[in-house]
Amino acid sequence: QVQLVESGGGLVQAAGSLRLSCAASGGTFRWYGMGWFRQGPGKEREPVAAISRSGGSTYYADFVKGRSTISRDNAKNTVYLQLNSLKPEDTAVYYCAARPAYADSWSSSRHDYNYWGQGTQVTVSS
Repeated sequence: QVQLVESGGGLVQAAGSLRLSCAASGGTFRWYGMGWFRQGPGKEREPVAAISRSGGSTYYADFVKGRSTISRDNAKNTVYLQLNSLKPEDTAVYYCAARPAYADSWSSSRHDYNYWGQGTQVTVSS
């Protein structure tokens, strides 16, 4: 059983930056593909970014491409999401998720992820 704990959310002004962290425990972290998802008010949960087990392959949703970086540190059992040039429409609860991965690939489908964190709120003011 993998436990995930997100941190780093908060209130930031538009054009600002945040670095979200997700600490994993209870499993062999390097065996898991990781993803970040978000859910805004009244919206469905959507993928933001994903990363393969090794960190060598990544995915970004179009709405964060060019202003976001996903990374992982397998020695620290942690995955990160750097968010830059934040916009009010980025306001959402951001969730970290993990999936057992037999291949070194990413997935943007929330249905592929078995474990989820509790989420961290990101609020961007205009």
